[in-house]
Amino acid sequence: MTTVKGQETVKVKSLNVWKFIIPSLLGVLIFLVPIKVDGEITIGIGVLASSLLTTFENQIPAFLVIMLGVTVFFTLYAVVLKPKFIMDQPFFKSVFYTGPFGITMRLIGFLVGVMAFYNIGPEFISSRNTGGVVLYDLAPVLLTWFLFAGILLPLLVEFGLMEFVGSLLQKVMRPLFTLPGRSSIDTMASWMGAGTVGVLVTMKQYDQGYYTKREAAVIATTFSIASVAFSLVIAQVIGIGHLFIPFYLTVTVASIVAAIIMPRIPPLSRKADTYYEPVGQQIDETIPEGVSAFQWGWQQALETANKGKSPKRLIQDGVETVLDIWLGLIPLVMSLGAIALILAEFTPVFQIMSYPIVPLLEWMRIPEAADAAPTMLVGFADMFLPAVIGSGLESELTKFIVAALSLTQLVYMSEIGILILRSNIPVSFLDLFVIFIQRTIITLPIIVIIAHFFIFR
Repeated sequence: MTTVKGQETVKVKSLNVWKFIIPSLLGVLIFLVPIKVDGEITIGIGVLASSLLTTFENQIPAFLVIMLGVTVFFTLYAVVLKPKFIMDQPFFKSVFYTGPFGITMRLIGFLVGVMAFYNIGPEFISSRNTGGVVLYDLAPVLLTWFLFAGILLPLLVEFGLMEFVGSLLQKVMRPLFTLPGRSSIDTMASWMGAGTVGVLVTMKQYDQGYYTKREAAVIATTFSIASVAFSLVIAQVIGIGHLFIPFYLTVTVASIVAAIIMPRIPPLSRKADTYYEPVGQQIDETIPEGVSAFQWGWQQALETANKGKSPKRLIQDGVETVLDIWLGLIPLVMSLGAIALILAEFTPVFQIMSYPIVPLLEWMRIPEAADAAPTMLVGFADMFLPAVIGSGLESELTKFIVAALSLTQLVYMSEIGILILRSNIPVSFLDLFVIFIQRTIITLPIIVIIAHFFIFR
């Protein structure tokens, strides 16, 4: 005979099963399942972001300028007057109460936005290729993607999916990439959707005590690959759209090799395997003896679902994530992104830095080596620049190599780099530059070999 207590236990367990399955399934459908819309491969969140971007395409730049102005006003107000309604609220204090660097970047970001919007001031700032790129191209994408990503991300990380998949893939991710199994969700979110979404997942997991400093640094700088959709755009812009399948397979192979090597060399290998101090370690992926990976993952998933936050709290966390990105990250994208683009477009910095690369490219039998060399460094400023500059090349082989390398280099300051620097993940600007160079050194020979021997024979 089943007791009342026994019946309650069965009901609670059944409820936890549904609390795990339904939100996680929705998260998978929204973030991880590729779909084809208007001939392009994307994901559910991409459809939502693109729809919003298309609907309000003409209004978003003006909204961004107003938002940048509001951010500057409240930042100066908080720093100078320290009002109680900001200083007594941890979230508002973290967003608006910042140091000299933060104040400077927000002021620059606002000025860049105003100049680009009204097409006033020095051309090197207001130009469509510098300030215009960040105001009309980069910032609107971040605004729309993070609106939906911030609100819907809990479906992916708060209801047990990370624990379940992590247990199943632990024996693959650890030996290959020195990472926990749960990081496979980050990888899929990046590859199917956008690298920025992958970084956001990593930031949240690190802040909640689920990744160590080393793991978070490795994932953010190694697995935040550009999406299939963006890769197709790069291929089309540079003029090799008809080679997209071998092109993307080449990017994939080179990126996997880099992902195996990068965690094992400095600076990533030297990051501490300790957790974010304010929260500490919140997970143990050790599977008990006599328990299968599936059973352990299922048990961990149900426990996570049972401890899940209330809908009200999840919505509040989502709104705070969105506002933190909008008010904290986008001003940095406007300022540092514009500075990087100005250096690329109006100074010979990348041209001069690329001189030592020319002999190497010539040795690799890459046509138009002198013209291609700057594209191999300018990607540090923005991932899109190599494709734009490389579109003027004549050699299809060189275009293929330039485009593939721009995607495998991964770290670019106009978006991914700034997002990482602003997070709590312990990665410095110097780290990012070294990682960019390392990824270039590792993936360039792989891309060249594949291009020479398998595609352009």
